[in-house]
Amino acid sequence: MERDGWKLQESSRADMDQLMKWFGDAEAIKVWGGPRFGYPFSKSSFLRDCHWRKMPTYSLRNPEGDLAAFGQFYERLGRINLARLVVSPGMRGQGIGKRLIQGLLEAGRETYESSEYSLFVYRDNAAALQCYQSMGFEIADFPEDAPLQDECFYLTRSVSTQ
Repeated sequence: MERDGWKLQESSRADMDQLMKWFGDAEAIKVWGGPRFGYPFSKSSFLRDCHWRKMPTYSLRNPEGDLAAFGQFYERLGRINLARLVVSPGMRGQGIGKRLIQGLLEAGRETYESSEYSLFVYRDNAAALQCYQSMGFEIADFPEDAPLQDECFYLTRSVSTQ
């Protein structure tokens, strides 16, 4: 899908190779990929840990064609759960995260039938939390089966929220 020259498309192998360069330490990969994502990683372990080709995986390109952001989604507890959302380090603070999320919300509705979205965010990731809340996500009860209850918030949003 394309809007204002920005294009959200399925991620390519080249996108994944570029994405790996955005994470320079164990903490950065944990915040993005979760506690089970290995670091240091190889190309094969990175693809395995982000479930490449096993879940919808998208890249957002700016009008110049540069990789600007990346995200995934899957069905969890009857909701479309957004996962592994990241904006290129050199492009943060420009509203690109909102573009990415809006595109993923639309793609998620085309893929799964659900009346709600969800996502997890580390409690100390204030910029991400603010972005999600500005898009209608609200802190909800934490799923019993999910790890990191003391470290993360669980947010949900209705599909009908504008």
